[in-house]
Amino acid sequence: MRRFLIIGFGMWVLGTALIRISRVEQLPPFSTPRILILYAASFGATFFIARQFVAHKMPPSDARAACIALVLPTLLLDPFTAAFFTEAFPNWPARAAGVFGGWMLIFCAGALLPVLRGK
Repeated sequence: MRRFLIIGFGMWVLGTALIRISRVEQLPPFSTPRILILYAASFGATFFIARQFVAHKMPPSDARAACIALVLPTLLLDPFTAAFFTEAFPNWPARAAGVFGGWMLIFCAGALLPVLRGK
């Protein structure tokens, strides 16, 4: 499962870097409908990725371990990026920290949901 942990860490680094260099002006203003769309799309994307592990006939225990390893870097590192949000993401307003924290939780939930079933 080390491979999935490395993939998860790489995804975290890439995602964090992309958010850090993005300019808030490129994004639409934060509003409830847009946040819900962002969360739904993110949930769906990670759900689809994690479901691929199950679809490839990975034993349920291995699929669960793979999905946990995939999201573990986000669960361990994003509390720090949320706590130090303005330092981590200087192009973003401080008020976006809550949206960011929720966004990371949605990613993780989407990745873990497909592997809840199993033996």
